[in-house]
Amino acid sequence: MVVVEFRKQQPSRSLSKLRGTQMFSIRNDFRISALMFHPLDPNIFICGGFSPEVKAWDMRSSKVIKVYKAAVQQTLDIMFLPGGKEFLTSTDAVSQDSADRTIIAWDFDTAAKISNQIFHERYTCPSLATHPKEPVFVAQTNGNYVALFSSLRPYRINNKKRYEGHKVEGFAVGCEFSPDGMLLVSGSSDGKVFFYNYRTSHIIRTLYAHREACVSATFHPLLPSLLATCGWDGEVKVWQ
Repeated sequence: MVVVEFRKQQPSRSLSKLRGTQMFSIRNDFRISALMFHPLDPNIFICGGFSPEVKAWDMRSSKVIKVYKAAVQQTLDIMFLPGGKEFLTSTDAVSQDSADRTIIAWDFDTAAKISNQIFHERYTCPSLATHPKEPVFVAQTNGNYVALFSSLRPYRINNKKRYEGHKVEGFAVGCEFSPDGMLLVSGSSDGKVFFYNYRTSHIIRTLYAHREACVSATFHPLLPSLLATCGWDGEVKVWQ
């Protein structure tokens, strides 16, 4: 059994003395590798992991309210589309007949599959990210590139644009748009961070961030000049 817990920070005179009180705890029957809160209802979250099922929980009742079933072994990432009526899951399915399972679009309310013919290349996608202003999203692929898709049905891939230069090589490397949507940032298995121009897909800058794989790079939501990175070397760094 896996326990999921959420804690709330309590006010303190010093940031170094912030304390957390437990708000919610449940036992889940599979190991969780992806969790996402509903964008419009903070009491609801979706989690997936080493299971063919993805579950939606309501923190108020501590009960599962929806179950989304796919013929996969693991869910790698979960991402809500704007409005919260639909969400995407990426999975570990990678075989000649897995084009209907690599990225799946779901109807949140009915638990029905909206589309399972989104990404047809034989690469898993360890992370997903939606653009903050335009109806598009990206998927990090183990083909060492970030693919661009429409977030409107039928979620077509943009075959004329991809973001290449970084390396994934089996690591769960994350990618993310800047708050203004002008940049796409990605970690890399060689420890670097790559900044891409969203419009042109060209590399703008590269940082030598970590000694081992850089698996996450994320912008500060209010101070876009700040970037946090973390790597397999056990270090978390903040860049300006």
